[in-house]
Amino acid sequence: MEIDIGIGKSGRQAFGFDDIAIVPSRRTRDPDDVDISWQLDAFKFDLPMMGSAMDSAISPDTAIQIGQLGGLAVLNLEGLWTRYENPVPYFEEIAELDNEKATLRMQEIYLEPVKPDLIGQRVAEIKKAGIVTAASLTPQRVAGWAPHALDAGLDILVIQGTVVSAEHVSSREEPLNLKEYIANCSVPVIVGGVASYSTALHLMRTGAVGVLVGVGPGAACTTRGVLGVGVPQATAIADAAGARIRYLDETGRYVQVIADGGMRTGGDVSKAIACGADAVMIGSPLASATEAPGKGYHWGMATFHPTLPRGARVEVGDRGTLKEILVGPAHENDGKRNLFGALQVSMATTGYSDVKEFQKAEVMIAPSLQTEGKSLQRSQRVGMG
Repeated sequence: MEIDIGIGKSGRQAFGFDDIAIVPSRRTRDPDDVDISWQLDAFKFDLPMMGSAMDSAISPDTAIQIGQLGGLAVLNLEGLWTRYENPVPYFEEIAELDNEKATLRMQEIYLEPVKPDLIGQRVAEIKKAGIVTAASLTPQRVAGWAPHALDAGLDILVIQGTVVSAEHVSSREEPLNLKEYIANCSVPVIVGGVASYSTALHLMRTGAVGVLVGVGPGAACTTRGVLGVGVPQATAIADAAGARIRYLDETGRYVQVIADGGMRTGGDVSKAIACGADAVMIGSPLASATEAPGKGYHWGMATFHPTLPRGARVEVGDRGTLKEILVGPAHENDGKRNLFGALQVSMATTGYSDVKEFQKAEVMIAPSLQTEGKSLQRSQRVGMG
């Protein structure tokens, strides 16, 4: 239902994770009987998650560790790991910058050109560990740089930008023809981000195996403020899931919907799946891991844009090891650790046995969910406060 904004303009109301709640069904299950595994093309993962292609979260080492824990990490092939042979001193410098100087200095650091030989080297480092290897490029860099990654053994390519469409128009350069490229690519391709039914459907029609859903919800992203563009995640995911149903009816082919950004807790991850996602892509939770390259800070791919930065360097601290954050055990009660243990318990509590079933869970609009009965937690800044 559309709401009048003013004479001549109306719009749908949209909802984020804090606006909704998952409704228990008539049954419950033992958590040990719940299957949260994820099948992506020929690859099966114990955890329905991707590590976001952000320098502060994913290094070759953390990509390997995430893979060993059952997830899939995505390395940014336009980041510090492909600009510098040894980027560690730059991570240390970024962590020490004053807030007033951080953006300008990061722009300077990221002016160093990407080195194609480092693209292959980083992919090979991850591949050598025997895990599924994924990496990300923006559409305008795919033609030139993807071959170096593919030659090094890349398993999954992610074509990612703030917004990716199936029909980019440019008077200055020949844009990437996604449908043609994906049809000829030797590995599965995931594309995004998107935030609407129509864009998700068009991207599915390019042949991508998965679509990333999310424009601006990430902890470090300022796109919504800088550009005024975005859709709250619960609605964006549900719309993309609707596009998946239509595309499945048209072709008999199932495309993965991957919620990208805006998830801070196990509850958020659970709500993303309940809204229709097959998996989630997370950044800031991984950046807060002890092993993360960002050393307690987090920033996105557009933070260092040379003319219009659309991200901030934010402090995320050290919440524990990657293992504790992803699969526990948790020693705090704020929902920010053991994210996928929380998903498993949420599914068990509401009676669903696997992710496909959980996508059909009943949800309701519940803006009081975060505050009802929680005045003591909020005043004392503990738990949900």
